[in-house]
Amino acid sequence: MGVNTDGKREVLGMTTGHSEAEPFWVEFLRSLAGRCLRGVKLIISDAHEGLKAAICKIFSATWQRCRVHFMRNALAYAGKTQKRVVSAWVGTANAHKQWRNVADQMLPRVPKLAALLDEAEADVLAYMDFPAQHRAKIHSTRSSASMARSSAAPMSLASSPTTRL
Repeated sequence: MGVNTDGKREVLGMTTGHSEAEPFWVEFLRSLAGRCLRGVKLIISDAHEGLKAAICKIFSATWQRCRVHFMRNALAYAGKTQKRVVSAWVGTANAHKQWRNVADQMLPRVPKLAALLDEAEADVLAYMDFPAQHRAKIHSTRSSASMARSSAAPMSLASSPTTRL
């Protein structure tokens, strides 16, 4: 999936693969570039090392960690009784100052989660450097994942069921 300059989502490409390793992503991204995909500014995905490496090779674009996938990772650090609070705190951190406040509040209660927030801040909030009118559509890969789940076969929407380009 891609978001054009008008803020509208478009399917850029689709393929299947046996792996999410770098060679798969390099081939797929080259196929998009070969079809004249230009001006890529932001690529959002889960923290797939192979995809991140392929992005560097093919496009000069900002990489962002998907907020939905990050939230799943963050909740793994929360205890059963903390999940709702952690979800609310992290879910409302939509700017660097808010993110810092949440991380600071987490430090005494859930230090491993605070460390994860520190580590991921720039990756999760990369979309904040883009126009405000586009942020709701580019902060996550959620719509791509929803589309992929509705398909019977595994597929790749501009890279994977959970990656938007």
